[in-house]
Amino acid sequence: MCAHFEAVYNPERLRKTFGLSLPEGGRRDVWPAYPAAFIRYPRPLAAAPATGEGDAPEREALLGRFGLIPHWAKDASVARHTYNARSETVASKPSFRDAWRLGRRCIVPAEAIYEPDWRSGKAVPTRIVRADGEPWALAGLWTGWRDATGAVQRSFTLLTVNADQHPFMKQFHQPNEEKRMVVALRAADFRTWLQAPLAEAAALVRASPAQDWQADAGQDAEPGAGAG
Repeated sequence: MCAHFEAVYNPERLRKTFGLSLPEGGRRDVWPAYPAAFIRYPRPLAAAPATGEGDAPEREALLGRFGLIPHWAKDASVARHTYNARSETVASKPSFRDAWRLGRRCIVPAEAIYEPDWRSGKAVPTRIVRADGEPWALAGLWTGWRDATGAVQRSFTLLTVNADQHPFMKQFHQPNEEKRMVVALRAADFRTWLQAPLAEAAALVRASPAQDWQADAGQDAEPGAGAG
């Protein structure tokens, strides 16, 4: 699972990688319930603004809370338990199934994720980056709805897959725990993930090669949130 990531905070870096402007108000160091940018295909929620050619943009970056908050949730505290969606149960778990069924898939830009390395017998927070130095494009789901005041509430979660046999990610989390990892997308897959039919997009929910991952020893900025 991934409860902590470092958002892409350099506007030029986001524009270069994703071709989008960085929304204001996001946090650089992101924990569950914190605001951060996510990228979606505009049409599922509402009609998208027209471009010069009269077509909707291919994607847009918006601000949302880390941790999916369904419309039926009593308050935003549910985000502390919905920041990761297991790929094996995403289609059936009440918190995620509507977003999955409706095709509300998103990309979460990140400079790094943080996971605890337990090989020494203690949890050592480890900063994990792409080996090529580019930002991560993490596969997620989003939701959006209006509260009683009419304000739009947006949130997102990160999809995870089993990593018990992954050469890199199997070293993280406690020895007796199942190993999980986020789903990293390649630029060539952005359109498929955001716009393709469910069956085609679901094929991208898989572990990426170990050579794509690189660890740097790091220090958590603050205590982690509750387990998802």
